[in-house]
Amino acid sequence: MTHDSLPRLTERRREILKLVIQEYVQTAQPVPSEVLVQKYSLGVSSATVRNELAALEELGLLTHPHTSAGRIPTDRGYRCFVETLMEWIPLSSDESCMIRHQFYQVRTQMEEWARLGAATLARLSHSAAIVSPLRAPSCCLKHLQLLSVYDTRVLLVVILQDGTIRQHMLTLNAVVSQEELSRITGHLNSLLAGLSVERIPQLPQEGWSTLEKQVFDLVVSTIRQLDRWEWEEIVQDGVLEALSQPEFGEMERARQFLEILEQGYMLLELLSGALRQSGVQVIIGGESQREELRDYSLVVSRYGLTGRMEGVLGILGPTRMPYPRSISAVHFIARMMNDLLGQLPG
Repeated sequence: MTHDSLPRLTERRREILKLVIQEYVQTAQPVPSEVLVQKYSLGVSSATVRNELAALEELGLLTHPHTSAGRIPTDRGYRCFVETLMEWIPLSSDESCMIRHQFYQVRTQMEEWARLGAATLARLSHSAAIVSPLRAPSCCLKHLQLLSVYDTRVLLVVILQDGTIRQHMLTLNAVVSQEELSRITGHLNSLLAGLSVERIPQLPQEGWSTLEKQVFDLVVSTIRQLDRWEWEEIVQDGVLEALSQPEFGEMERARQFLEILEQGYMLLELLSGALRQSGVQVIIGGESQREELRDYSLVVSRYGLTGRMEGVLGILGPTRMPYPRSISAVHFIARMMNDLLGQLPG
């Protein structure tokens, strides 16, 4: 995900852009120059403020609805704010202590971490929270086995290095002896054991039997399937909090938001991409390259032990998001879960 290079701004324009964004995030109303002049001691005239707002609009950082003289931030304006203007606001000590206490109570129950993480993020951000369970970053084959069951029925057992086992019952066109099945097992294990899908070479399959090709394709597809989260695995919370935002006053907008969270495939792409990055990432509106997500932002972070057990957690809400608060919340919960994982025995 790439961002356009941001313009260099004068100190005054930086301050005015920052104030417009802060006002708009707080009020959900376009910000006119009069509000800035009356509310903040900018030390310049109303005319100067109007000129600076017009300049920021020309730079693509602000825009204005047709029915209003006030300005609202664009995606590019929010990006400029997040990267160059935003001040880091950590969670309060009371919030931090309470969250640590809650996680401490479930520190040995890894299956509870995602649920608690999602609930905590939703409460802190008043947005929808999504947390994936921990998993090995890439599935690797440990061993496969072919077992003759009855007549033309053969059981394929696929065992991955993280202990996951998948079984497939095959119906062949003709009876194949257990001796031949064992030969195929040995052949494929020698080629595939220890490899992830990314490292499985494009093997030349000349001379392979139809069954060998069938088993190979099935093993690869099994690993690929396990390499992806299913949306049903992702823990969600805070949908009602998100829908209380002014943006969802229109029923159609609320329906679209619920559809995004229900279907999940677009968010899965973004979450999977976040696994390849470090730190907190902020994806604003159209930066996702998805038309359906153009009005939303995702603040997301990887958590876990790199290369061993990894997950992703994040916040999804309108682009009019309190980014300092959201980023702090995601950063803190990711660090909290990292600490818990580091304390587990073994």
